[in-house]
Amino acid sequence: MAARLLTRGMLAGIVAACLAVGFAHLFGEPQVELAIAFESGIGAVDHHHGHALAADPHAGHEAAVEPEPELVSRATQRGIGLLTATVIYGAAYGGLFSLVFGFCYGRVGQVEPRTLAVLVATAGFLAVVLVPALKYPANPPAIGAPETIGPRTVAYFEMLVVSLGALALAVVVGLRLRAALGGWNAGMAAGALFVLVVATVQLALPDFSEVPDDFPAVVLWRFRIAALGMQLVLWSVLGLLFGGLAERCLVGTRRQPTRHASLAPRSLGP
Repeated sequence: MAARLLTRGMLAGIVAACLAVGFAHLFGEPQVELAIAFESGIGAVDHHHGHALAADPHAGHEAAVEPEPELVSRATQRGIGLLTATVIYGAAYGGLFSLVFGFCYGRVGQVEPRTLAVLVATAGFLAVVLVPALKYPANPPAIGAPETIGPRTVAYFEMLVVSLGALALAVVVGLRLRAALGGWNAGMAAGALFVLVVATVQLALPDFSEVPDDFPAVVLWRFRIAALGMQLVLWSVLGLLFGGLAERCLVGTRRQPTRHASLAPRSLGP
């Protein structure tokens, strides 16, 4: 059973990742190109509309500068590199998702597979994406200093671990309080505990302000919205698609003994 769920999770993850990459290509890639143009100095960026403008070759520091050589070309990044990363990323996410689903199934009450998959996907998006992004949002190229890459990465993963731990703690507390307080009150108490733990840690972790003063705010905003939108597509498709696949697998397994029992010879009495 676990192997069948794992296979379905990996398949759903690959499909979800492909759709998420398609979303990112439509809405995020233009902002990346504008940020690269800003970083390399080959053009200015219209702060109001986000369009790249040609730099004046006689404008001193605004003139084009010699770009650094690319280790991996943009064509490769958007082609075979993106395809390979999408398949690996989606399969890994889907496999982990199916393991979490399998652990929760039957342990969080009588919840149908489709509903449970949506709940797990919602919790995953909240803990893995939204909470860390509130403290350390995604940044396009041209933002960030080399000396802060290490501390920022460590702080981000600390926030991620705390978010997952707070989510697990909230679920355990909510299940324990459900008998005494009821489902709604227990859920509210668990949610308040999650928010309290996350907010406390976010206040304690350091801040990193690395956005250049002249970087166009519209490009930054659209890039971060696209990054969140990509993750939202990923988790939504993963939860909905895996829920349907898991329900077929689990419902079929539950019905199988009943079918065999109906074929067994009935006793005619003593």
